Amino acid sequence: MRRVVEVPRLTCLVSDKDDHSLLSALAEAGVDGFQVRAKEYGGRALLALTERVLGAVAGSGARVIVNDRLDVALASGAHGVHLGATDLPVADARRVAPDLIVGATCRTREAVVRAALDGADYAGIGPVFATTSKAGLPAPIGPAAVAAAAGVLPLVAIGGIDAERAPRVLLAGAHGVAVIGGIWRHPDPVAAAKELAAALGA
Repeated sequence: MRRVVEVPRLTCLVSDKDDHSLLSALAEAGVDGFQVRAKEYGGRALLALTERVLGAVAGSGARVIVNDRLDVALASGAHGVHLGATDLPVADARRVAPDLIVGATCRTREAVVRAALDGADYAGIGPVFATTSKAGLPAPIGPAAVAAAAGVLPLVAIGGIDAERAPRVLLAGAHGVAVIGGIWRHPDPVAAAKELAAALGA
């Protein structure tokens, strides 16, 4: 029987370049998940960043998930880890950390099924739309691919999502969304978060 896990509906990715003074306000605005992602950081620097994020949103109920690094997630006391195709396999992460939220990056229904069998709690699927937030991404998969992958695991759609596009991915079967530019590139990131939360019905 699959574990019952509270997967965030609105996740904001956080790097070392973002305005961390806004994290508490973003949580109050409806962001219920923060994914810490700083790929150029070593373990110690990423641990310090994760602890900063945890401290900023403590008491809000928001979940903090570490991108790529299970060791940092465990050492920091974060709520979960998100694993890409070249990271530690999901099955090994689940074995080592049975109580953590474990997410897996997927692009197809077959990948979502495999992640579910390996013990993932949710699948991050995308990029759904074109985005410039990360270099070297594959072509957008579109809402139709989200619909094709729905029904196996909670799907968190990522890639070019803002308040206008969020309802489209929900209609396609996504559980929630993960956002970078839709919040951080907005002139008022907190207002953007409120608009996204409203669009998600969160």
